[in-house]
Amino acid sequence: MAEHDDAAVDPAVDPSVDPSVDPAGLAGADVAASLFEELLRRTHLTRPFEVADVVAEEVRRALGARAVTTFWVNRERDALVPLAGGAAATRGPQDVEGTVAGRCYTSGTVIDVACAEPGWRRVFVPVLDGTDRIGAMELEVPVGEADELPHRLLLVLERYGHAVAHVLVAKRPYGDALEVAQRTRPVAVGAEMLWAALPPLTFACDGLVVSGMVEPTYDNGGDAFDYAVNREATHLAVFDAVGHGLAAAGLSTFTLGAYRHSRRAGADLVETYTAVDAAVTETFAEGAFITGVLAQLDTGTGTLRWVNAGHPPPLLLRDGRVVKELAATPATPLGMPMFGTRPAVAHEQLEPGDTVVLYTDGVVEARLPDGGMLGVAGLVDFVTREAAAHRSPPETLRRLQQVLTSPDVVRLDDDATVLLVEWRGGSERTLLPQTV
Repeated sequence: MAEHDDAAVDPAVDPSVDPSVDPAGLAGADVAASLFEELLRRTHLTRPFEVADVVAEEVRRALGARAVTTFWVNRERDALVPLAGGAAATRGPQDVEGTVAGRCYTSGTVIDVACAEPGWRRVFVPVLDGTDRIGAMELEVPVGEADELPHRLLLVLERYGHAVAHVLVAKRPYGDALEVAQRTRPVAVGAEMLWAALPPLTFACDGLVVSGMVEPTYDNGGDAFDYAVNREATHLAVFDAVGHGLAAAGLSTFTLGAYRHSRRAGADLVETYTAVDAAVTETFAEGAFITGVLAQLDTGTGTLRWVNAGHPPPLLLRDGRVVKELAATPATPLGMPMFGTRPAVAHEQLEPGDTVVLYTDGVVEARLPDGGMLGVAGLVDFVTREAAAHRSPPETLRRLQQVLTSPDVVRLDDDATVLLVEWRGGSERTLLPQTV
């Protein structure tokens, strides 16, 4: 592929690399086994901040690679930040837009480009936790006389990126280094609580993609989302707590816990609504309430059921356009008196390829440069344009996040959260590297 990253530096060859290694045998079964064996063996006792060092050392040892950098995507999802270790000190952050590393991240595709020195290729490898995009790797590998990356080597590097992702995610809770690496500015206490409670941003399996987004990244308090892909159904929820800041964050994270407690006890939607409402009412002072949508999707049949607790209705996207709002008789927000009313459960039969958009009002209340609001129509226009461009749910939300945080486009006056759920649309395959 005749493509170069103009921002790339030209680091010196690592002295540990043996230039006599036969490139044709780089990805042999014994070499690949040694690579993964040593990565897994060493990371049993590795501290979180040492992971990038081990990743670089093992790929250099096993494959003769050089200039190895592991990138971690920042909270804004607009830049890839080098982790300490390997050649990270010589590589600055790489913009997601306009760089090869960024294209590798957004596409989930292994990309190799020519090096200035003959016999070497610079390779960019997606770092995927399943289908959740967490970063990318950059390295240079010897290929001998070949003018492209051998397929077997490409396969090993892709699998290595997957293994690296699993190690990073597994080690993350045991220290602060990986969390802090994603931050470009201070985080408010409320946002600290929220990010500790949220699930991973993206999950996909055959026939299903779920992806979420929360803004402001560093000062969000009142919004939250949740999902759980279980045997009997996929459970989905969005919440919007009254107020802002730490008080709202306490209410939203408490609600997440109460929702999960009821869901994991096997309660149905009405029972869950009732239990969460009671928990909020008993714990918080009068006037503290939270709106939300609680939903269940039968991933076998496509039947969607939901309860609306005073929240904006979800949108249904079909064939690249929004065909309806998923209206339901609204129940009172959680934590407000129910006046003896029983929440109504609404139903919708999805068709293959449908996408459900759950969102909070902060999205549609975002201010445009002319002073008007983005509105439901603006959200619909954005989502339909992304669908027409065949964007995956996580890439659609990453791009929406960039719009909502661009001061030249909109101004957020409230927290903004979106949860996209695609059923049998096939985009889960586009989230996988080309070798899977």
